[in-house]
Amino acid sequence: MKISFNLIIGIFTVMLLAISCEKTMPLSPVENELLDGPIEGLTIEQQIRFLRGDEAFSDVFTIEKGLGPIFVANQCASCHPGDGKGSPFVRFTRFGQSDTLGNQYLDFGAPQLQHKAIPGFEPEQLPAGATFTNLIAPAVTGLGFLDAVSDADLIALSDPNDIDGDGISGRPHWNNIPDYVELRPNSISKNGKYISRFGKKGAAYDLLHQTSGAYNQDIGITTLFEPFDPFSGLVEDPEVSTQTVNDVVFYLKTLKAPIPRDVNDNDILAGNQIFSQIQCASCHMPTLQTGYSPIEVLSYKVFYPYTDLLLHDMGQGLNDDYTEGFALTSEWRTPPLWGLGLSKDAQGGSYFLMHDGRSLSIQSAILIHGGEAEQSKINYSQLSETEKQQLIKFLESL
Repeated sequence: MKISFNLIIGIFTVMLLAISCEKTMPLSPVENELLDGPIEGLTIEQQIRFLRGDEAFSDVFTIEKGLGPIFVANQCASCHPGDGKGSPFVRFTRFGQSDTLGNQYLDFGAPQLQHKAIPGFEPEQLPAGATFTNLIAPAVTGLGFLDAVSDADLIALSDPNDIDGDGISGRPHWNNIPDYVELRPNSISKNGKYISRFGKKGAAYDLLHQTSGAYNQDIGITTLFEPFDPFSGLVEDPEVSTQTVNDVVFYLKTLKAPIPRDVNDNDILAGNQIFSQIQCASCHMPTLQTGYSPIEVLSYKVFYPYTDLLLHDMGQGLNDDYTEGFALTSEWRTPPLWGLGLSKDAQGGSYFLMHDGRSLSIQSAILIHGGEAEQSKINYSQLSETEKQQLIKFLESL
């Protein structure tokens, strides 16, 4: 068969272009350097739903779509860039009071300060007498695993009276829950309250509770679940469909867990040992297990979040004189440490750690710990410089 000269030249040109593009195109990031992406094993239908939720999570709200009239942000992704941590440049303020008798400032816009407004409206101001705390948004990866941990397991991890005498007295956040949430399988009740686990003080029961509240309090969007307009206080028609809210919840449940890096590095292996030796693992528990989940790939899985999902007294240095639900002013839910080393990617290249982003390094964050973590902080300060570097290298590998 005779091949024309022009065809040969054409094939050769395409090959050269392909080679050239391969050399000049940036390399795709490897999976363990990304926080976003679905967990493995989703069905085709679930993958489609994941993508719908992903799109809704990035949807930008305008006045025509219901934004405001007062708000904090105009999309979910602006607080959780790349599904990672937020920064003080996109922070939010919660206000109320220092006791646990219920927020007495709900008629003044509590619990969230909407510090932005659409044209023609004024943003909220903190009312006189209210206590407040400034917060940055957490990373949202791996949340489905945290959601599926059983109540019984969390109760087993707790030691509210420090019976074992180790100075750690974590406790579940037993809280009132909204009528619209669906209880987890085998949920446990205590005096009419249930264990909540999401948010800085663990005040949200599940991801539907958390997501509906965020639409309402962060963006000023009403839903079937949270129908009260945060500006007027009146019931409004849903500005986002129930299907969309549920798709976002599904997206959050099925985001993959962060993947550790360089796990066989000798310094990282040493840092892992130090992490346990200085008692960090007492609260930041490396391993948890899910119970039953309606999403099959989440059921009965061992995972590695470095949290116990419990409330701990963190001392006066972290006492913001503000509470949510029945968490005390110095109590905070143990934040997961997985994905810590990727935080800077979402935070503009710098660390902003702790609940309000006040710590600009991992060491600074460790040294702010107090209360139940006081001994761990002392243990850290007594490490050699090499051991400190190994510990931090381990934490950055998570």
